[in-house]
Amino acid sequence: MQRYRIIGADGREYGPITAEQLKQWIAENRANAQTRVRPEDAAEWRTLGELPEFATLLAGAATAPPGSPPGGMSEADVLARDILARDYTVQIGHCLGRGWDLVMAHFWLTAGGAFIVYLLSVLLAASALGHLLLAYVLWAGLDWLLLKLVRGQPAELADIFAGFSLGLVPLLLFSVVGQLLTAVGLVLCIVPGIYLLVAWHLFTPLLILDKRLDFWSAMELSRKVATRHWWQLFGLCLLCVLCLLAGTILCLIGFFIALPVTAAAVVYAYNDIFGPRPVSFQAPAPGPAAAT
Repeated sequence: MQRYRIIGADGREYGPITAEQLKQWIAENRANAQTRVRPEDAAEWRTLGELPEFATLLAGAATAPPGSPPGGMSEADVLARDILARDYTVQIGHCLGRGWDLVMAHFWLTAGGAFIVYLLSVLLAASALGHLLLAYVLWAGLDWLLLKLVRGQPAELADIFAGFSLGLVPLLLFSVVGQLLTAVGLVLCIVPGIYLLVAWHLFTPLLILDKRLDFWSAMELSRKVATRHWWQLFGLCLLCVLCLLAGTILCLIGFFIALPVTAAAVVYAYNDIFGPRPVSFQAPAPGPAAAT
């Protein structure tokens, strides 16, 4: 009987499990097409969506009727409820450490992508309207490239432009609404503006691309979840800013290393919080198949 090993959202390996157990987890939304999986007789990790034996079940999950969430709740509400119910912790040092390792393992792709996005954002800054409209369309693309690498999926430099193809309209709306409302918060009183910077701007672009949410649902989901451990996320942001300043002061080239590292750290935090739910592994009966 074929057995599989699976990577949970916590980055840990679980298994071996049977195909029936894996199908049950798909039905329970504990695994999806992006979940990394490896048949025991294979050497390479793949995404669950690449395995034909689960294609029908995954297609059914993807086409579930819009009214499927309980009590008329939206998909974003259900996700917020589930995340807050199980809670989460932001391990700041661990996020940065993993970000460093990811960039070192894919240096030219991540550093090159970050440099291009930064250069384009600087050019956009010459036009206030251009920056207002497109800033987060660009930065969301860099996050998308990093998220694919975090999840062990193939990535290429063209992924930095994914915001234009996967979520242009909601990203445009978030870029405008998010920046304007945050600016109002900063002008009227600095504290609300800082709160919104963390609550909205860290995760909303990725929620739009990864979960295919509309801009306001993504903003509200990000705000509700981020508020639970706002100070931890603020600490992550503060440390990222200090890393960028240190990279700039010590050596200007260091900034272009710190930029993808800090972006990857935020993406790791996102995946830890919003990624596929870690599975609860129950060891199978003793036998040769259960050997690890």
